[in-house]
Amino acid sequence: MPIEPLNFSVHSMPSPDIDDSARRTASGRLKMLLVLLVCAAPVIASYFTYFVIRPEGRTNYGELILPVRPIPESLALTDLQGHAVAPRSLHGQWLLVAVAGGACDAACEKHLWLQRQLRETLGRDKDRVDKVWLVVDDVPPRAETLAAIGAGVPAQVLRVAPAALAGWLAPAPGHDLADHFYIVDPMGQWMMRSPVDPEPARLKRDVEKLLRASASWDQPGR
Repeated sequence: MPIEPLNFSVHSMPSPDIDDSARRTASGRLKMLLVLLVCAAPVIASYFTYFVIRPEGRTNYGELILPVRPIPESLALTDLQGHAVAPRSLHGQWLLVAVAGGACDAACEKHLWLQRQLRETLGRDKDRVDKVWLVVDDVPPRAETLAAIGAGVPAQVLRVAPAALAGWLAPAPGHDLADHFYIVDPMGQWMMRSPVDPEPARLKRDVEKLLRASASWDQPGR
């Protein structure tokens, strides 16, 4: 019987370097996820306490946005002089955001007036809240409007394209962005939308609840 030569098949073996690299990558991602969860835990807990586990009769007036929507790092913001503004620069304060064109009609003026009055009535907590007006066209705001919103602590006026802004904020069905206020937490997360033509006293109560709920982890100033 003829003797056939032995056939040795060579199979590739996993590279120890590749395995180690994959393990390090997975470990790094897990650590990053744990850090993010630890950072977000106080925020999630405070919202849950005040708006989910609540005493009988306690309700929020505005609409909670769940899940919250972080401001995109790629959102193209500019000041009125055309200089780029980093979205991350808005972190660190509660934001009461109004959206309107630069011409600012009567409804816009009412929103900006309410924005100013709401902040001023928060007492010692007002320094934890910033006013932001997002201008969604190329029309220059009137000098009179800028002077009015500059009383006390000026609102931050930024331009942004409507299409880009739609990747972060959204109106209620059947309404426009300019119909609401948008409340953003100090981590840059949009988390509440006011009703259309909100009642000032009820909107203020929502803001006060949020400030109380976040008192353990949020401090005035950026």
